[in-house]
Amino acid sequence: MSRKEIVENAFAERFGYQSSGIFHGPGRVNLIGDHTDYNDGFVLPAAINFGTDIAASLREDRRVRVLALDCNGESSEFSLDEIAFDQEKMWVNYVGGSLLALMKVYPDIRGVDMVISGNVPLGAGLSSSASLEIAILKTVAALNNLPLDGVKAALMGQDAENNFVGCNCGIMDQLISAMGKDGHAMLLDCRSLTFEDVPVPPDLEIVIINSNVKRGLVDSEYNTRRQQCETVAKTLEKPALRDLTIEDLEANKRQLDDVSYRRARHVITENDRARDTLDALIKNDTTRLSTLMKASHDSLRDDFEVTTKELDGLVSMIDEIIGESGGVRMTGGGFGGCVVALAPKEKVQQVFNVVSTEYPKQFGLTPDIYVCRTAPGAFRE
Repeated sequence: MSRKEIVENAFAERFGYQSSGIFHGPGRVNLIGDHTDYNDGFVLPAAINFGTDIAASLREDRRVRVLALDCNGESSEFSLDEIAFDQEKMWVNYVGGSLLALMKVYPDIRGVDMVISGNVPLGAGLSSSASLEIAILKTVAALNNLPLDGVKAALMGQDAENNFVGCNCGIMDQLISAMGKDGHAMLLDCRSLTFEDVPVPPDLEIVIINSNVKRGLVDSEYNTRRQQCETVAKTLEKPALRDLTIEDLEANKRQLDDVSYRRARHVITENDRARDTLDALIKNDTTRLSTLMKASHDSLRDDFEVTTKELDGLVSMIDEIIGESGGVRMTGGGFGGCVVALAPKEKVQQVFNVVSTEYPKQFGLTPDIYVCRTAPGAFRE
């Protein structure tokens, strides 16, 4: 049974009538460009075929009734006029926060009945939260016939997460979920919110490996890294590290301590790598792609210091298999989480076999391996 059939059948069973539509918001993976988003820089994510499905119908009143199949069948009911933070059911806050953000622009929407289910692996860095936010916004906007576009929906999803859920995320996750193009990745300018689609070569598969390292340091260290970047920009009198070239940084190296210099060097060179990867993908230049992804991982390890021995080990063992025929690097915030590989189809099984056997031997952990394909965003026509 497909996920659409699952939510459709659950809706009929729960509410006693047929839903009027099924709506979807995809998850995402970032191919290159980490810790650049909050520096007004460039990222290169792709929407993937894991996501959130919602069966829904419009109501005549302002009530919202929602069932979350993946949260032990929990449900919630509330009024659009009385949305409050739910301390017991965190998933409800992504729903309520998205609706509040939508109502800042469209205050007169009607309520909905919804059944939600998703297959984005939780904790794998594939952005299950943005997938849910964009799916909610797509659902309610479509049912209410609202002229909501993908960029505005992405900003609403970010607003929900920043100001209601309480997570200080950037815009990348929501924008790629809303505006990704099937068969493509997206080079996104996190300052202007302009983007360029780039084809992912059809002979390359997106392989994501979750290291399953517990990410205990991620929040405090993330905030520290962000503060270090902002301090360098302020010291060198720039709005953000986005506005510095590597030549600028070298010329002003004496003004910075070694750690600050290396943090800035990662961001500046990572912005360059993201833009260069666009060109490598357009030209299907896997040798260049391999070099760029390796350099990104090395920079995240040495200059930004956010990898772990497990992530480094995964990258090394996968790189031995795919070499210059693809690329591999850590992806996400670091201190655990995932690596992403662009691997030739004929080598995917070998990657799977080696990671499944060697990673547990070396590190005592069992990896989760996902072979993904690109997918269209929720608002992409």
